[in-house]
Amino acid sequence: MTATRREAIELLEQVPEDKLVYVVQILRAVNGLIGVPEKQHTKKIDLDQFVMSTTERGRNVDEYMKEMRDNDRI
Repeated sequence: MTATRREAIELLEQVPEDKLVYVVQILRAVNGLIGVPEKQHTKKIDLDQFVMSTTERGRNVDEYMKEMRDNDRI
């Protein structure tokens, strides 16, 4: 734990319970300013559905490479 984090925790422990709601609001606002998103519940996607099997990839490699070269010239 860094010294800054330890100091922040010590300061939070000194804040009265009824005032903690304001501290939480401030921290959320700061996170929004620096681009730290709040935790979001997202649907998990099975990435394996996008992976071609080795044999299928081997059969299509020439076509794939040609397509990549053609798209590179755009």
